[in-house]
This record gives sequence, structure tokens and C-alpha cells, in this order.
Amino acid sequence: MFTGIVRELGRIVSAQANGGGVRLRIRAAETADAAATGDSVAVNGCCLTVTAVADGTLEFDAVPETLARTTLGGLGEGAEVNVEPALRAGEPLGGHFVQGHVDGRGRVAALDREGDAARLRLELPAELLRYCVEKGSLAIDGVSLTIAALRDDGVEIALVPFTLEHTTLAQLRAGDEVNVEVDLLAKYAERLASG
Repeated sequence: MFTGIVRELGRIVSAQANGGGVRLRIRAAETADAAATGDSVAVNGCCLTVTAVADGTLEFDAVPETLARTTLGGLGEGAEVNVEPALRAGEPLGGHFVQGHVDGRGRVAALDREGDAARLRLELPAELLRYCVEKGSLAIDGVSLTIAALRDDGVEIALVPFTLEHTTLAQLRAGDEVNVEVDLLAKYAERLASG
């Protein structure tokens, strides 16, 4: 379980094909210092299992299912990623409940600056948009965000200066794909209502 509060910007040291998957090696010294093999770490919102820790780096294996659902397969050496270690008992829940189970991809329509802040317009497929409500929660590349407005084809999100400075979201450009995890509570509510 995660909160969507990014703890560190990591950098991909290598991304090597491994069967049908990819072995990722990521430099994230702060997270690596507290991590052990077998720990769960969210990388751009995708829960991955640590397979090795050494000298400020973490290694992960992204399997074909992960690559099909997320943007991780398109990341190469030098790319920055949002990193969050799993929530530990007793830690504050500062964002919202995030599983690290990416539901699908969204496409950036625009990232418009508003002074030190910005407004992100994101196109979402209908199967994800149905879980979105104004002022509801959404995780984009692992970042817990609040939906500012709904559109017919997606959502708008107001990004505060702190988020722009401490995550990869400021680097987004029109056409970029992002990992999207809808609010877990919305999925449970739908399931209960339909049953």
C-alpha cells in the first residue's frame, strides 16, 4: 500500500531486456538505504518488488503484464522516475490509498503554466473516466492528485509548485502517456452497488 506522496526522484541507470520483461536498475539513494530485497516500492506508480539493493541503487524485474499496462517499458537510461517506498504501519496517510496497481494509461492533452503552478489536462479512456469525480483522487505516475474538473474525454488537475518541483510531472508534454490508478474506494463502491 502507498499514499501517492513521492519520497524521491530516482534515475534509471539501466533497463535491460530480460526474457519478455525488463530488468530496471534505479538510483534512488534514500529509498535504497532503507530497502531490502523483497520490499515493495512504487516506481512511477507501479508497485515493483526489489530484487537487489547495492550502492544507492535498487533493481526490479518488470514482467510482460506490467509492461503491457504501464509506461515502464518506454523508459530508458537516464529517465527520472517517481519513487515511493511502501507505507509502514504508523506512518501518516498524506495522499490517498494507492495500491501501485496501475489501471491503465492516460494521455497528456496539455500542461499549462499558471504562474508557479500548472494545470494538467489529461485524456482518459472511458473505462477509467467512469471512476473520476470532481475533487476526487487520482494517482498519475504515482503522484496522489485531486481532480479539479471533469471533461468529456478526461480530467483537469491543478498542480501546486511543490508537486512540480518534487515529481516528474513538470516534465510532461502533450502526447506523453502516464500511468493512471483510479481511486480504490470508487472501484469498491461500484462493485458493491452492482452486486
